[in-house]
Amino acid sequence: MNMSTGGFILLLTVAVATALAVTIAFPTAAALQAREHLTPQEIELVKDAQILDKRIDIFIKAADRRMLALSSTDATSAKQLKKDSESWGDLPQGSRAELIGDIARIFDEAITNIDDVSSRDENNPLIPKAVRSLAAAASRIMEQLKPAEAQAKGEAELSSFELLAENAESILQAANKLPPPVEKKSKSKSEKPKATN
Repeated sequence: MNMSTGGFILLLTVAVATALAVTIAFPTAAALQAREHLTPQEIELVKDAQILDKRIDIFIKAADRRMLALSSTDATSAKQLKKDSESWGDLPQGSRAELIGDIARIFDEAITNIDDVSSRDENNPLIPKAVRSLAAAASRIMEQLKPAEAQAKGEAELSSFELLAENAESILQAANKLPPPVEKKSKSKSEKPKATN
């Protein structure tokens, strides 16, 4: 089929108009997808943390760093930030909607990491520990963000809060399905192993 120049221009115009219409209709989705939710230093820390619970701890700290960026920093936080800046880099920057969206995507990536380990070895003892740590962080962060969520303005913020709530709910549901933690029995110093003769 041979297309004339006029037909090609018409097709190109329709494609551009469609792309523009989609971008206008869904600006928050396009904006949220374009932003990287982890800093380059955080990405390296995640890559270096090959053990599941350590990797989840990295995700939790990355989410906590966005919470710090959302709040005003005090002297204690400033000291901790300076200490962390070498390995973690500067605090992430962005609007409230972007930072909350980052937290939502960090939780999503943590869920994906847990699912990946679970698909390879569902009896891995680190899975419950990682899920419980992530659930505690999700619960704490959602509680801290309740006042901000009530004051959310604009579609971007509402969308970010909705995504965060969905991911946090998934994490909490997974944690609720876990069996109770097994308490490890440790021998006290007064208990001595019995000698067998």
